[in-house]
Amino acid sequence: MTRADESPRGDPWNAFGYIVAGVLLYGLAGYGLDRWWGTGFMVAVGIMLGAVLGLYMTWARFKAPPEPDAAPGSTTSRTTSPAPQPPTSTDHPTEPPR
Repeated sequence: MTRADESPRGDPWNAFGYIVAGVLLYGLAGYGLDRWWGTGFMVAVGIMLGAVLGLYMTWARFKAPPEPDAAPGSTTSRTTSPAPQPPTSTDHPTEPPR
């Protein structure tokens, strides 16, 4: 792959194509099942299933790449925040006894 193929990760027309192709393909499959089984609802099921799968493929293509994990022994990672620092004497001055 060349650098141009890696960035951007996808073209918006790919997203449109995934959704339309899913709706058409599964809608036609549902129509075929309707004709074969003599039902009248499989085309709607096929259209909905195709739309959901098209949206999933779009999400999978355009999601952000995973961040690399922190170095071994580090107190932070991409899922945790840094460890809190213990208070020092300059952070919380104490009053002298009376």
